Amino acid sequence: MTQDYFRKTTEEALRAQQTSLQGLSTQEAAQRRQMYGKNQLSEGKKKSIVQIFAQQFQDLMVCILMIAAIISACSGNVESTIVIFAVLVLNAILGTVQYVKAEKSLESLKAMASPTAKVLRDGVRIEVDSTNLVPGDILLLEAGDMVTADGRILENYSLKVNESSLTGESEGVDKCEDAISAEQVALGDQKNMVFSGSLVTYGRASVLVTATGMQTELGKIAALMNQTQQRKTPLQENLDAFSARLAVGILIICAGVFALSVLRTGMSILDSLMFAVALAVAAIPEVLSSIVTIVLAMGTQKMAKQHAIIKDLKAVESLGSVSVICSDKTGTLTQNKMTPQKLYADGQIITKEQLNLSHPVQQMLLQSALLASDATHDKQTGTSIGDPTEVALVMLGEAFGIEEEEYRAQYPRLSELAFDSDRKRMSTLHEINGVPTMFTKGAIDGLLDRSTHLLTSGGCVELTPERRKEIMRVNQELSEQGLRVLAFAYRELDEVRPLSLEDECSFTFLGLISMIDPPRPEAVQAVADAKRGGIKTVMITGDHKITATAIARQLGIFAEGDIAVSGVELEQMSENELKERLPHISVYARVSPEHKIRIVRAWQQRGAIVSMTGDGVNDAPALKQADIGVAMGITGTEVSKDAASMILTDDNFVTIVKAVVNGRSAYENIRNAIRFLLSGNAAGIFCVLYASLLALPVPFQPVHLLFINLLTDSLPAIAIGMEPARRGLLDRAPRNPNEPLLNRSLIGNISWQGLLIAVVTMAAFYLGYQQDAALASTMAFSTLTLARLFHGFNCRGEASIFRLKFSTNPYSNWAFLTGILLLLAVLFVPGLNQLFMVSPRFGLCQLAEIAALAFVPTLIIQIKKLLAEARKHA
Repeated sequence: MTQDYFRKTTEEALRAQQTSLQGLSTQEAAQRRQMYGKNQLSEGKKKSIVQIFAQQFQDLMVCILMIAAIISACSGNVESTIVIFAVLVLNAILGTVQYVKAEKSLESLKAMASPTAKVLRDGVRIEVDSTNLVPGDILLLEAGDMVTADGRILENYSLKVNESSLTGESEGVDKCEDAISAEQVALGDQKNMVFSGSLVTYGRASVLVTATGMQTELGKIAALMNQTQQRKTPLQENLDAFSARLAVGILIICAGVFALSVLRTGMSILDSLMFAVALAVAAIPEVLSSIVTIVLAMGTQKMAKQHAIIKDLKAVESLGSVSVICSDKTGTLTQNKMTPQKLYADGQIITKEQLNLSHPVQQMLLQSALLASDATHDKQTGTSIGDPTEVALVMLGEAFGIEEEEYRAQYPRLSELAFDSDRKRMSTLHEINGVPTMFTKGAIDGLLDRSTHLLTSGGCVELTPERRKEIMRVNQELSEQGLRVLAFAYRELDEVRPLSLEDECSFTFLGLISMIDPPRPEAVQAVADAKRGGIKTVMITGDHKITATAIARQLGIFAEGDIAVSGVELEQMSENELKERLPHISVYARVSPEHKIRIVRAWQQRGAIVSMTGDGVNDAPALKQADIGVAMGITGTEVSKDAASMILTDDNFVTIVKAVVNGRSAYENIRNAIRFLLSGNAAGIFCVLYASLLALPVPFQPVHLLFINLLTDSLPAIAIGMEPARRGLLDRAPRNPNEPLLNRSLIGNISWQGLLIAVVTMAAFYLGYQQDAALASTMAFSTLTLARLFHGFNCRGEASIFRLKFSTNPYSNWAFLTGILLLLAVLFVPGLNQLFMVSPRFGLCQLAEIAALAFVPTLIIQIKKLLAEARKHA
């Protein structure tokens, strides 16, 4: 397997693959291609649109409505049958549209592979289609190439590879060909390996292909994405459970009403069935799923204006109950650019702002930093070219008005020794004040050992063991602050000549410059806001543990008593140990894609609703596994964007917190809309049951109830979903995902408010029944419709309408007026009144009676709210 090859020498690796430095023969390559298959990623089977559409009808509530439609057809009520079937088809279409999301993640992964690759076949360098690569091929890599397979480096010529799409870290990795003796090494530390999907930024190398297709690290990510299954949101689970209970309850009650009608009242079987159908239609909130979808869609539009694009509607509701945010570090919590921080020169640690160019040691330290680097930075466009650490050095010079290209022209480079991963340093030769001077920068361990003197403001002094120890102490101190440290030294030569490796000795040590990929300033406040809202932020990164912990501490993620864990340590943890330590772990460092999924799953097993943010290919499986995956729109790879539920167009962590507030508001609005719909439906149920028990005529025709449920109810419900977010949503803990949607308080409100509406509806029924059953039915239908329109104002929130104000939600006012116009059209427009079986005796007098009765429930509910507010503020 690929993970074993980093431990093998180049000879052992070649033997294991039964190949040589001359590469495979054309015949052998063809045989291996048959054995291993093409070097491409496989993808899972997708459901057809027809299958998805058919699935929308696999629901007990839908079955009940279909039976109701058939009974209506048998009784000669064709209009009701057509309306019911139209509703079912419309809901199925909406469900299909929501379900059909393009599963593009694997396609994006496939697109990352380069179309061609340079290999040795029969000892000759040729170019082949990357899909034809096989294990055992000798792959030739150069700067600018996309790595198209996993491989072990055989010959290395200063190869530098950007593996950010796999490890999440923006800094290029210097490669080597030496075997690594350690048994367990994180992906980012396998310096003698290259991985499919990464980019060669510098140098060249010959590589032994060790894995292709689904066996590569990129392939493992693709396999993980096939295995991950997105969980239903708490709202979906609650609605599913509620629908199942409601369906069973409806069947039992309908059967009871049917039996009661036949046995007790002597009603005909067909009329008894119509009673049962009326009850079923009254009880089922036909537009509930559509209203939830529309409210969530409205939430997505609002979030889009705040730089959060919601790809999956359920993400809106999931955001509202997020309790853990697992965040990638680079580019998400940090700025994804190295910036200079502290300097050490002449025995002092100073900040970059304290740098003094009149100080001889500090001036020479900056001079060496600018001359012994190749990066450039354009201040006008803000674009940088070169290694991120060198860009940081150039920007340090620019802070003091030194333009790097002019400065380098003033002191031209006369010779150089390029950086390589073995020496871990770079040297350049310049003439400074007529003296040939070699400046060297690199890792402290390789540079300090070769230094004999130290430059101070008093001149050059011997680099004693005590001074060496002090420099190493400062290096450790800076490293523990999460800073990357570069050392600088110089040597004066006797003449200008080509530099050789033998010249890199007898240095005079200058000092240290530290840098960091700094936290986003706004991310610090965002983390604090999340904590205030009861949300734990966890940093997951491919960086080293010390660096990650220091950054996490600056962000407020890592607090006293928290733990940082490396990928290797996590690998060695049992499930029970991870479960026990999980709440205290705030930082995960040097982790692989498998680790990220394990972390997300561990939190989910504790009942948490988990959000995962990220921008690299390595984040994609965890983004898909999480309850809500959040990808970065600017720096994010296409793979991460396709796997995520939400994309941040500004790559700003603050946007996540805003999205959480909107998510919580959306859930409150959905809950209020459900209260509105179910209390109205409860009123209809109470009326039908009452009429059945007292052997009265059916108070409503199925078409009446469908009109109420589909038209006059849907508009106020949508308006309730548009209610603006209230203050204080982030001052409380996330909602418990196990809390039922219909808790005791909500059921109580639905019941007593539904009963109030039922009482006035039956009062109107009796007023009409004094003349005939047709007028009674029309009066009951009209009162129930109008009472439910008034009730829309009651369900906008817990506060009274005087505190909420009519002006804060104009949609609610328009919904009420539209509902009134629809009701008047049904009652008085010829043709429509016949379709809805309106009594010809219904006139203006009856309209005034039903208006007065319909307002009574709202009056009582608002008085109750005002009294509750008065007690609260007393």
